Amino acid sequence: VVELALPALLPGALVALHYLVQVSRPRMGHGSDQGSRRTPWIIGGMTTLAVGALCATLSTWQLAISPFSGVLLAGLGFVLIGLGVGAAGTSLLVMLAMRVKQERRAAATIVWLMMIVGFAVTAGTAGKLLDPYTPMRLFIVTSSICVIALVITALALFRLEGHHVATTTTASQSVSFRTALQEVWQEAAARQFTIFIFISMLAYSAQDLILEPFAGTVFGFTPGESTSLSGVQHGGVLLGMILVALVGSRFANSRLGSLRTWCVGGCLVSALALAGLAIAGFVGPPWPLKANVFLMGAANGAFSIAAIGQMMRLATEGRTAREGVRMGLWGAAQAIAFGFGGLIGTAASDLAHWLIASTGVAYGSVFAAEALLFVLSALLASRINMQAHHQHEQASGIAQASFS
Repeated sequence: VVELALPALLPGALVALHYLVQVSRPRMGHGSDQGSRRTPWIIGGMTTLAVGALCATLSTWQLAISPFSGVLLAGLGFVLIGLGVGAAGTSLLVMLAMRVKQERRAAATIVWLMMIVGFAVTAGTAGKLLDPYTPMRLFIVTSSICVIALVITALALFRLEGHHVATTTTASQSVSFRTALQEVWQEAAARQFTIFIFISMLAYSAQDLILEPFAGTVFGFTPGESTSLSGVQHGGVLLGMILVALVGSRFANSRLGSLRTWCVGGCLVSALALAGLAIAGFVGPPWPLKANVFLMGAANGAFSIAAIGQMMRLATEGRTAREGVRMGLWGAAQAIAFGFGGLIGTAASDLAHWLIASTGVAYGSVFAAEALLFVLSALLASRINMQAHHQHEQASGIAQASFS
């Protein structure tokens, strides 16, 4: 946008493209179910992701020479990025679901903490190495990160699965993807959880692109102050995740440590925090905006990590050899929600500004609508648990996950 004077719509469309491609997650999950081993899919996905990143990097060179061919190369790169994320991410989640004991699922927060730490370390290090910027320096830094990521992946997965993999019958393995997807969609818990993931993640992501403009327009924040507000929010997310991990591990057998409690409660508090932002649109600067945003982040972190724990549990309940399809279905729902979340949030904001004269009230109406989505998500989360419990009690022959 700066160096090449291209519209901001281009990177926005490319990011949306990589989310759109992840609709293929259920098919990839089915593919990993066929062999019962997830390691090849994770390594293959990471390799595809690395190749896509390099294509996207090379496209910055090509864009300066020929915008048309540069856009095509960038599009190819982000398609590969989406495919790689889908293949590796889906299989990793299935591996976690099948190999982590029930009472330790809340502690799986460590995976997401490592992901966030990875974001921070990579962004900080790459940012320093990219200065002063040149296309060649960008390519070198990106290539180095890709190589390091692939080496770490290979080392982390070395003999991790070994011969300790789930066994499936030949009949289960030979089922077509369409049949497997229909079987999973017929499971009430899996279907309801898919809807819950989509609605909750839509509410989660819809505020992302309008929070900073809201702070700048209504509260007079400078660009630097509004950017730091995002840091406040993510600090809250980290706190929420850590809190669920600590309490969930210590009180695993009580209501306080129940993932359902944290999932429902996190959605309700998220709705409360968004309602606070809606009020802030009416009240203006006297409202404690930073504290409100921190609360929203903590609630978002709590519900999201609890939802991931629920996801890991539900993935291993139901028909055997369908864990990858279930996880892929939920991953696709999340990707679609994230892809549309920013678009819907900004479109709703523009529409509200067109209909409502007051800027604060316009933003507040959008936050209020997102709060209602979180209330609906809480209702769905409470129903999912009961349906899953009923299904677990009534169905016979449900496959149990193999624990390490």
